[in-house]
Amino acid sequence: MSNTIEHIVVVGGGSAGWLAAAVIAAEHRHLRVTLVESPGVPPIGVGEGTWPSMRDTLHRIGVSESAFFRECDAAFKQGSRFDRWVDGSAGDYYFHPFVLPQGYGDANLAAAWQAQHRNVPFADLASFQPHLCVQGRAPKQARTPEFAAVANYGYHLDAGKFGVFLRAHCVDKLGVRHVLDHVDAVVPHEDGERRGDIAGLRLRDGGVLAGDLFVDCTGMQSLLLGGHYGVPLLHQRHVLFNDRALAVQVPYATPDAPIASQTTSTAQRCGWIWDIGLPTRRGIGHVYSSAHIDDDEAERQLRAYVAATGGPADIVPRKLRFEPGYRERFWQRNCVAIGLSAGFIEPLEASALALVEMSAAWLADDMPATRADVDVVASRFNEAFTYRWERVIEFLKLHYVLSKRSDDPYWIDHRRPETIPARLQALLGLWRTRPPSRRDFPRIEEVFPSASYQYILYGMQTPFEGAPRASDLPQEADRHFREAARLTAQMLPALPSNRALLEHIRLHGLQRI
Repeated sequence: MSNTIEHIVVVGGGSAGWLAAAVIAAEHRHLRVTLVESPGVPPIGVGEGTWPSMRDTLHRIGVSESAFFRECDAAFKQGSRFDRWVDGSAGDYYFHPFVLPQGYGDANLAAAWQAQHRNVPFADLASFQPHLCVQGRAPKQARTPEFAAVANYGYHLDAGKFGVFLRAHCVDKLGVRHVLDHVDAVVPHEDGERRGDIAGLRLRDGGVLAGDLFVDCTGMQSLLLGGHYGVPLLHQRHVLFNDRALAVQVPYATPDAPIASQTTSTAQRCGWIWDIGLPTRRGIGHVYSSAHIDDDEAERQLRAYVAATGGPADIVPRKLRFEPGYRERFWQRNCVAIGLSAGFIEPLEASALALVEMSAAWLADDMPATRADVDVVASRFNEAFTYRWERVIEFLKLHYVLSKRSDDPYWIDHRRPETIPARLQALLGLWRTRPPSRRDFPRIEEVFPSASYQYILYGMQTPFEGAPRASDLPQEADRHFREAARLTAQMLPALPSNRALLEHIRLHGLQRI
């Protein structure tokens, strides 16, 4: 029996399965890659926001960005806007843009903001990008090549169409074999050095599909890692309470309605509502805690939001249930889980697809050549992604911990010390006297950089308690604030609207790199 890793079997389609297959196949043309998925089982179809990392991923697998925009009903995303998270008032908002604060790392922007500019939202002062979002501007011009940017951006997309787009690229361009069949059983190796490994999958119609390495993309079912190997889910509802979502697709009032340049997250009494703009529709959903509100009241609040933002009254939302958590391990023997099979935390800050990208890239970059290499690579993978899931949970929890809302026990409960991870508690103590810095997040590939923590901390109007340091020169920070204002004034008249650029791409495309 050969010890060489030659055949990768991806189990499950959707965005996670096809993205994993694409990244592996694009990087390892010598490997056979097979994706098997059950016919007639639709993907969940949520996860419509990405990070800027998706630009690199799409470029890596060799797709055309213009084709991606056209076929996935995609639009530009330049960050997130949070409404009513601080105290729930009508004018309560802040941005978490994708562009770093101007001069980040060169000056204590936060100290200067607090001392002289507290009447201006931190991101609005330190970055040009919130102003592009408010004005509905695109992050590039029509002559800017594919995947290049004037302002950093990710995407909003139709998740169902994205899976179909990736499937066609994988099969037609990357040589991935697509098998439509039900997996009835896992066939283990019974003896020898590989005893306990997965030898193959027993398919309902196709016999046994053998492989060397299996990628579990079977969603929350986690058929291989959770089902076959019994790797438990580490539940996180004691930290992040949300476990339900209602999702709906809402048409625009007019065909030329503006397309939002950001995801808008609007806090509710017991959760929050996402609102994203695609060229043909909006995707809207209410994420909430079933321990604090019942489904009927959550739907009533969603309907009220849709009506207040120009949508129809006769919406019929899809109901989704999830258990927030992640697997105790992500790689067991010759099986690695990617996507919902590895875990899921609420979609605040759109980390789900980003973790799929990170997992697929790690696997492709550190692909074991032989079975003897698998355990070493698996150990590194498990350590790295346990760290990443913990950081995601802490970052999402930060949004709730800093809120001053007290209109429901939901918000008060989120601030109880026993619900706050110990590492986040310690950092919050440090951040009373200094801003988050790169020293707080020392890894080369952090999930969220320290700048993101500053955007949330000061967007939520969290004050300093310490005295300014000798190195905190306010004139240096003011120079960067003036540069952000200058860039804002330069970019606003030069950049087209989101809809105008997306229409140009639909008709003419972008220049290929």
